[in-house]
Amino acid sequence: MNRTDFAQWLRGASPYINTHRGRTFVLALGGDALAHANFIHITHDIALMTSLGMRLVLVHGARQQIEAALASAGNVPRYQQHLRVTDAAAMEVIRGVVGGLEIQIEARLSTGMPGTPMQHSRVRVVSGNFVAARPMGVLDGVDLGYTGQVRKIDVSGIRAQLDIGNIVLVSPVGYSPSGEAFNLNADDLAAAVATALAADKLIMLDDLDGVLDEHGALLSELTPAELQAIVDRMAPGSGRVVRLNALLRAARSGVVRSHVVSYVNDGALLTELFTHVGSGTQVAEQSYETLRQATPDDVAGIIELIRPLEDQGVLVRRSRDVLERECDRFVVAELDGLIIGCAAFYPFSNARAGELACLAIHPEYRTRKPLASHANATNDGVGVSGGKTLGELLLNEIEQRARRGHLTRLFALTTQTSDWFREHGFRDATVAELPAAKQALYNQQRNSKVLIKELS
Repeated sequence: MNRTDFAQWLRGASPYINTHRGRTFVLALGGDALAHANFIHITHDIALMTSLGMRLVLVHGARQQIEAALASAGNVPRYQQHLRVTDAAAMEVIRGVVGGLEIQIEARLSTGMPGTPMQHSRVRVVSGNFVAARPMGVLDGVDLGYTGQVRKIDVSGIRAQLDIGNIVLVSPVGYSPSGEAFNLNADDLAAAVATALAADKLIMLDDLDGVLDEHGALLSELTPAELQAIVDRMAPGSGRVVRLNALLRAARSGVVRSHVVSYVNDGALLTELFTHVGSGTQVAEQSYETLRQATPDDVAGIIELIRPLEDQGVLVRRSRDVLERECDRFVVAELDGLIIGCAAFYPFSNARAGELACLAIHPEYRTRKPLASHANATNDGVGVSGGKTLGELLLNEIEQRARRGHLTRLFALTTQTSDWFREHGFRDATVAELPAAKQALYNQQRNSKVLIKELS
């Protein structure tokens, strides 16, 4: 990567660095992730995330390691409705496996980031009896023994450690008031921890890139209802179904965003968190692309968005002073604090017409269709609805504003995008059809095409 590419990458990541600082993330690392060769890189990424001010809770699993240890001990695994039957002998093996994994994780995180400026950084990891559990009991006549379920999460204890900058490590073992230990499902535990903490994110690491459609293509964004439909078509009881069902419970219990990210691909976690496109699947009840009225604080973001188009001659150049004076004319589309789209509306009430101007979309979002959420504008903003591109949604919002002002026509001037406007109901027109006040401002040298749309 050359200097220019690095600078562009860092600028692109900066909104996410600011957004994630001080937020609480729960990372679920199954035993398969811990055993993978890429785990060493994941620990480096975790150290980096901590250095950037993120509050991290790591919930680790141990299924793969437990299966191997039980097999070595001659203990034949038993299951009832996909749940392990944990007898006293098996629980002794599990205690040893989980304790060993705790040491392994702590040791890896103690290495910092070799070969980088983080090499001598101090990453503190704490673990403890943060999880109270109770036995699952008898299921269809079978006593599950020491297989347990979460009873309570010590939220204040975990937050106290996060407040002083520690990573909290939570193992898949919970404790009862009588001093017994119970074997817990790590995915269910991660969802319970994220829900109890009201975490900003639950991130589950998986051997796939994320959630895939029936053709094997990655689905980058899903609502819980969409994910539920996918899970319903999967084989019940599989590890992936358990993982996704746990994620669904968290998403429906107040965890704002949940993610499925690959533990196989080096850098997938950072790409998901610090780039616009991401690398895995995000599950959220609503889209986090929002259309809203621009404010003076958005001017810098608008300038960054439109400047390349101005340099190409697609848009008329606007100074910062003009944008600051006219920001109340703008609608912006925001994603994770980044302005990814904008459009301006200038009414000419005497002519019952309005101008759609400065329509711009970030290159990575010009064809992508946002998640479904809702369709009605409010003073605070509008969640964008599915089935339309961001440009179409901005056009619809400007049309609504024109109709609310009792205008009957919407016009646009363009040098390079007339086809798009024609595809969306505009017709070719002449300068003479513009409002007189706009005719007086028409730039003959620019020679923009005039397009008009009649509003019903």
